[in-house]
Amino acid sequence: MIKLAGQPCAYCDNMATRSYFSPIAAKNVLYCDACHPTAIVSLGDWRVGEKTLQRVEQILESGRLSYGPYCREFESQIARAHASNHGVVSNSGTSSLQVALQTLKEVHGWQDGDEVLVPASTFVATVNIVIHNRLKPVLIDVEDRYYAMDPTHIERAITGRTRCIIPVHPYGQPADMLAIMEIADQHDLKVIEDSCEAMFVDQAGGMVGSSGDIGIFSTYMAHLITTGVGGVAVTDSDEYAEVMRSLVNHGRSPRYLSIDDDDQDSDLELLQARFRFERVGHSFRITELEAALALEQLDNRHSWLKTRQVIASAYTQTITEGGLRDLYQVPQVRPNCGHAFMVYPIVWLGDGDKWHLIRQLERCGIETREALPIINQPVYAGLFEPAQYPVAQWLVERGFYIGCHQHLTPEHICRVQEVLREFAHR
Repeated sequence: MIKLAGQPCAYCDNMATRSYFSPIAAKNVLYCDACHPTAIVSLGDWRVGEKTLQRVEQILESGRLSYGPYCREFESQIARAHASNHGVVSNSGTSSLQVALQTLKEVHGWQDGDEVLVPASTFVATVNIVIHNRLKPVLIDVEDRYYAMDPTHIERAITGRTRCIIPVHPYGQPADMLAIMEIADQHDLKVIEDSCEAMFVDQAGGMVGSSGDIGIFSTYMAHLITTGVGGVAVTDSDEYAEVMRSLVNHGRSPRYLSIDDDDQDSDLELLQARFRFERVGHSFRITELEAALALEQLDNRHSWLKTRQVIASAYTQTITEGGLRDLYQVPQVRPNCGHAFMVYPIVWLGDGDKWHLIRQLERCGIETREALPIINQPVYAGLFEPAQYPVAQWLVERGFYIGCHQHLTPEHICRVQEVLREFAHR
């Protein structure tokens, strides 16, 4: 156990309170609480800007916390940036997925037990929202280079009860939407793009989120734009947007969804609509405060995406130019597509499982997460047969990811490079 009493921080003149193991120095490096963000290579981070503080102060002074002008501006900007007519904000990307699928089920009269195709490697929310809507998730194996739903496996999974495809853009890399949309059109299937990890990214045929019927984005902490938690659904359909707005707000009548719908004439129909509920909805609303956190960040999105790409290139260069290709599979960028690099996925190709490498990264202050495992989750025991999804199973056994965000420093990047090199050279 490291005794820190009276020992200095490696980054400033304060006394150390924490430590991490440096494989290069072959010893523990000490740091204080104030330097904690410097010492940890996190999966995500956030900085408050002056405009954000001003907006928050204006909101607090106004007394208007419920859905209002800041929320509407956020919705509008996200929709416009993704070539869509409507944006519907909610309290999480999962909530946006939930109401998107519920909207399609209601509008098109789907029955309980109808089938929805989802990738066999994704975050649990993509599967959970299918189950919550009393529909049946059917897994499709993923690509071994891009980790998204493999279009070559889709048609064999389609049955007379298949209603929808939910492709996911994993880690910031768009799925093959041209191929997926061609299949969906041939079989008259609806498409929800789970673009939670790929906001503002170009893909062949247009922007992410705009190819299908509804696109979903997340503003969770590790994502490009963060409100702490939050989500936005985008669509060109007036009907879908109206139903989603209702579902986010308890299933309330679209005639009255916020206090801004009040008028000075006290119209009788309007007064009656305040507590008229037309469907079983949810309390998925956000406040003006969350929207205010996002607006200033939107101004920085292009430079932040570029920074993430530069950091990803530095990681990749360490592996490809260091003769480590036989040990690490680096992320690929699909032709004619961008990449948000929400995180940096790695597949360990060397001897042994991935956990020795993950443990070493964590010991050195580099946060990790597994590569979106679904087929091995206890909650789905008996629902899926892992052997049917060999690429997803390979990712479960070998895949993980590390941080790649715009607030990482050169020191952070060097530390990642050092650990990857040192572990490979053992």
